Amino acid sequence: MWLERAIVGALILFVLFAPNSIAFTQSAWFAGLLFWALRFLVWPRPRLHRTPLDYALFGFFILSALSSFLSYEPVGSIGKLRQASLFTIVYLVAENVPSTRVFRALVIILIAASAVNVVYTFGQYVFGRGVKVYGVSANSPLSSAQLVSRRNSQHVPILSGDTLEEIDGKKLRSAEQLVAALDDFQQSQPARIKVYRVEWIAILDVPRGHLLPGDSPEVRLGIERWSAGRDWRATGFYDHWTTYAESLQLLASLAIGLFVALPRKNGRNGLLLGLTISGMCVALLLTVTRASWLGLLISVLLIVVIGLSRRGLIVVAACALPLIVAGAYILHQKRNVGFFDQKDDSIRWRETVQKEGFHLLVSNPRHLLVGVGMDSIKAHWREWGLFDNGRIPIGHMHSDYLQIALERGVPTLIVWLFLMGIYARMLWRTQRQLSRDDWIEKGVVLGAFGGSIGFMLSGFVHYNWGDSEVVMIFYLIMGLSLVVEARVRNQAKI
Repeated sequence: MWLERAIVGALILFVLFAPNSIAFTQSAWFAGLLFWALRFLVWPRPRLHRTPLDYALFGFFILSALSSFLSYEPVGSIGKLRQASLFTIVYLVAENVPSTRVFRALVIILIAASAVNVVYTFGQYVFGRGVKVYGVSANSPLSSAQLVSRRNSQHVPILSGDTLEEIDGKKLRSAEQLVAALDDFQQSQPARIKVYRVEWIAILDVPRGHLLPGDSPEVRLGIERWSAGRDWRATGFYDHWTTYAESLQLLASLAIGLFVALPRKNGRNGLLLGLTISGMCVALLLTVTRASWLGLLISVLLIVVIGLSRRGLIVVAACALPLIVAGAYILHQKRNVGFFDQKDDSIRWRETVQKEGFHLLVSNPRHLLVGVGMDSIKAHWREWGLFDNGRIPIGHMHSDYLQIALERGVPTLIVWLFLMGIYARMLWRTQRQLSRDDWIEKGVVLGAFGGSIGFMLSGFVHYNWGDSEVVMIFYLIMGLSLVVEARVRNQAKI
């Protein structure tokens, strides 16, 4: 009994932190798996139940493991199997939710926890973040900044309009704090400043002890003025806007599914869900991440077409129109590009790495069969001539489909597509068998269906499957959906 309570406690902690903290979420995952393993040592042992996803989930993991052992960099690839083992979240949830009451509590906690990072995001925009500098002079110490990499150091000056977010790992809140750190003669090493510039985040080294003479921080820094930064892309509690956008797409789809399934939308529950959904949508707009916007839009259309009448569809379309207009405006203001804009560096960057990745994939039968191994690109990109020979940021292929095929082989990609197809088919069938009285269960399945389609759509230009924070949320929702599917299947047998 105590072990089962501990497992439920771990699940509560998991859903509480999944939208906000990867460290606490992984700790809850480890704790839940530990308690579950211990539970098998106590009589009577728990029964395991078959799910429609078993063969595809385990097949995908086994093929990923095989590609890791045959990798160009086996040590690094095998280390990535920890991320691949996140699929156990599905079973931790699906096998250990003891009752409808606990299931509904987990869903409510997840939505409430999602609202926390939205409130935090809005607070950041109200109060600002970091120090945005204007009118940086040529003799400013900030103009002497250096970008230091493993290979070399290059002069990358801090420019007017840059936002300085951190210095020496500490949040930067004022120009006085910046002056104090750069005037610290006890430190022999340069100050490390985290800088946000449109489409770019970097850590720059600025030498200490080179401040200009003067009485004000602005004069000593060689700038005209400064203000709190508000032009960055929203990241929530995460380190990157794409991670935040992809997690918001999944969670907003879930909340919208619940709202659509809610029988009485003008009551308290409808008001709370409506406010939460509105906040999530605005926060998603502030990430300025086009693929995630489009993913949520398609997700909402699917959910509404399935769950609402024609009148409801018209109402939702009317509500979505202002958000679309606002998105176009924010995109232009924050990134100075259109939705499909060939002048956009990020689009050209994706096209470059995807062409290189596809060429590497088809260049060797081994690559087609088992891939090059997870994370091998980081060690061998030079010999493979990737990332425009190092002239663009080194990372991944910016596509789930290409990245999985290149790292793990085409058979692994086929199994992954098979998994996602079975999952979507299961969700479609399950939502048709649920009554309106079970609105939370129906809402979860509707939201999971729309969210998974949006996730796969944005996966054409994002490697969201490689984002552990996002995948943990995806697997959590998958596990909750399996709880509903098992209940519906068991009721059909009676």
